[in-house]
Amino acid sequence: MLQSLIQTIYPPQCVMCEARTEGDFALCGSCWSETPFIDGFCCDGCGQPLPGSGTPDPAILCDDCMTIARPWSKGRAALVYKDKARRFVLSLKHGDRTDLARAAGPWLARAGRDIVADSSLIVPVPLHRFRLIRRTYNQAALLATQLAQVTGAHLLVDALDRIKTTAPLEGHTKDQRFAALDAAICANPKARDVIKGRQIVLIDDVMTSGATFAAATEACFAAGADDVCVLALARVVKDA
Repeated sequence: MLQSLIQTIYPPQCVMCEARTEGDFALCGSCWSETPFIDGFCCDGCGQPLPGSGTPDPAILCDDCMTIARPWSKGRAALVYKDKARRFVLSLKHGDRTDLARAAGPWLARAGRDIVADSSLIVPVPLHRFRLIRRTYNQAALLATQLAQVTGAHLLVDALDRIKTTAPLEGHTKDQRFAALDAAICANPKARDVIKGRQIVLIDDVMTSGATFAAATEACFAAGADDVCVLALARVVKDA
């Protein structure tokens, strides 16, 4: 009765607008239709949407993944980074809308349904401690936590450390991104025994060039991980 009273006084609203929804932490029909989910055929290496239909095929890769050596096994993304998806990510990342991670958890679970297993270890891409102090939260850790709650997979929030400060990478070329992140991430010494022999699923809010995921993947393998897959909330797509 108390829950019904609360919902009567404060009915659920869309996380992107004030329209009413059937449940909390959801999109209304209008916002859902305007959010570019990646639902069809996609690159097996990074999750970028591709022409065609069906499930990802290990033999089908996008242009980037055919020219860049990806250290991870498979990559997936829930959204194309544009329009309302871009607004959603920026609100989570820079607008203190930490509640948005609750909405994103099921989206990540759906996008990563073929790479997240019960035995997987979910690991967020880390922020450098100075940036974490300024922002007060790591959006990748929030997303990883929600994904773990939805899927039941294991979570280790502090598995990796970002030991090298990097300037914001927006506007940088692919080569500049990879150079900036070289040796920027390592495994937390206290987490090495947990990482060793595990299948890791790395989580981040956005994949652009893949440089951050590559640095985190190499850190996991250096700590003895058996396999690494990556899962982003949104994928930057050329000409999107």
